[in-house]
Amino acid sequence: MQITINLPDNLPLTEADVRIEIAIGLYQQHSLSLENAAQLAKISVDDFYQLLINRNIVTRPADPDDESAELILASLRNSMQQVKEGKVHPISELWDGIDD
Repeated sequence: MQITINLPDNLPLTEADVRIEIAIGLYQQHSLSLENAAQLAKISVDDFYQLLINRNIVTRPADPDDESAELILASLRNSMQQVKEGKVHPISELWDGIDD
């Protein structure tokens, strides 16, 4: 689907700003999942989720090690998509640079 919106040239918004605002609105209306909203905003799921936290749309978990089920599912789907696209790394490289 493609939607064209004509906005005045003097608005202090970039295309990225508009994409993010639309994505947030559609997420809040339950029209888009977390991952689809992040995709529309053209940012990572983690960055989109952090944006939702910063705007008090979702709450930060009390325990920093806990993540919402929606964020976990979105991360798993993203990982599976990367595997399907062949974007994988050998296990031997998994811990490279962890002590840096």
